[in-house]
Amino acid sequence: MKLTMHTNIALFYLCAFTSGLGAQENPHQFIDDKSQQMVAVIVSNSELFLSDPEAFKQKVKDIFEPMVDFKRVGAMVMGRTFYKSASFNERNQFIEVFKNSLLDTYAETLAQWGDQKIETIWPESNSQEEDAVVDVNQKLITSSNTYPITYKVRNNGEDGWQIVNIIINGVNLGLTFRNQFQALAAENNNEISLVIKNWSSDINV
Repeated sequence: MKLTMHTNIALFYLCAFTSGLGAQENPHQFIDDKSQQMVAVIVSNSELFLSDPEAFKQKVKDIFEPMVDFKRVGAMVMGRTFYKSASFNERNQFIEVFKNSLLDTYAETLAQWGDQKIETIWPESNSQEEDAVVDVNQKLITSSNTYPITYKVRNNGEDGWQIVNIIINGVNLGLTFRNQFQALAAENNNEISLVIKNWSSDINV
């Protein structure tokens, strides 16, 4: 599994904002709160990944899994043509494989991170929160670089705000995964069952 620096940062951020999103009316405040919380979790469990990696992964998964709209993201990754041609079972199977692959990848990536400075770019007004999808912008400041991040969060009614995409340094993570799906489908004669069998959440950006 190959992960670049940009990818690792994207993975770190995507996991940082995924606990209790629906309970917060203001997605910017939620993302700021949870990003700081995730940094605290990483710092306080810096040795856990080495001593008990499964326990570390579970801490991440407990936060991450419920708060991402995997059904919507999975459909986006498949693309309209493949999603429509897939059977109901194939859709569900891919979403499950995609979710589990991301959970494992993100948890392992988080283990590589220490204390970083995170800054939220607050909007001048809350008018954007009336939109179906809200852009939430942050900066990850490391000792050598500053990385702009944009989170796409969607108001799903009773489910509250959920993450549907992330853009890191101008690289659209959802689009990157969709391109990966299409390339894998081409390698397997557009057999969705084979794409599911061979899927792993590897991206190079």
